[in-house]
Amino acid sequence: MRDAMQRWQGGEAAKKRPSRFELLTLFRETATEVVEKDFHHVIEASAIGDLAIDSLGILEIVGSLERQLRIQIPDERLAGVQTIRDLLDEVEKRLG
Repeated sequence: MRDAMQRWQGGEAAKKRPSRFELLTLFRETATEVVEKDFHHVIEASAIGDLAIDSLGILEIVGSLERQLRIQIPDERLAGVQTIRDLLDEVEKRLG
């Protein structure tokens, strides 16, 4: 997971936002670590409900993303999240 973050964090790269691909990679690596199941195959269109991640797992993944990216996503914004794309959209909004 740190590899994905190190690609865009540090030095001059820390001043720019992570690309959408980097965010997807970060989600994949975070989900794989938290749930201890391989999620490297997921795409943005993947429905979160189809990934067999329970609600606690999703909260852990979101919390980890928030810490790593130094953002905060309000709980009410997560209520409508159905796909990985929806989640990444919320992350990007918080990155400014």
